[in-house]
Amino acid sequence: MSIYDFSAKLNNGSDQSLAGYEGKVLLIVNTASQCGFTPQYKGLQELYAKYHGRGLEILGFPCDQFGHQEPGNDDEIKSFCEVNYGVNFPLFSKIEVNGDNAHPLYKFLKDEKGGLLGDAIKWNFTKFLVDKQGTVGERFAPTTTPEKIAADIERELAK
Repeated sequence: MSIYDFSAKLNNGSDQSLAGYEGKVLLIVNTASQCGFTPQYKGLQELYAKYHGRGLEILGFPCDQFGHQEPGNDDEIKSFCEVNYGVNFPLFSKIEVNGDNAHPLYKFLKDEKGGLLGDAIKWNFTKFLVDKQGTVGERFAPTTTPEKIAADIERELAK
């Protein structure tokens, strides 16, 4: 099984196969609009602007499982991200990342890279870095800012 075996619904309702990102470096992030880490959208967008032309894709997966910090619907989330942070990287429909209803992609990510205190996603803005071959390479805690991941992204892009 590979990351490219999964698909997810984009914020606009269309299905997106992750096979469409083959050969790209991916940063997959569970996001929320009313979280203390929400300003990380700015840093994520800056990474996207800087590295997208070299093969980086950032995939944002809104999730409302942590403190009800993503109460909006897909249109509200998209508007919030565009207006407040200029986000133009792909945003997907709201999903669950833990529990019985966790999206299959997140079950796979957690199986590939468990966290410090077990596999469960602990909070919004947990980040997974995936190399050009689709291998989940690193998992970053919510407290790790996008800026601190830049060197890891550059290393993967250079391979």
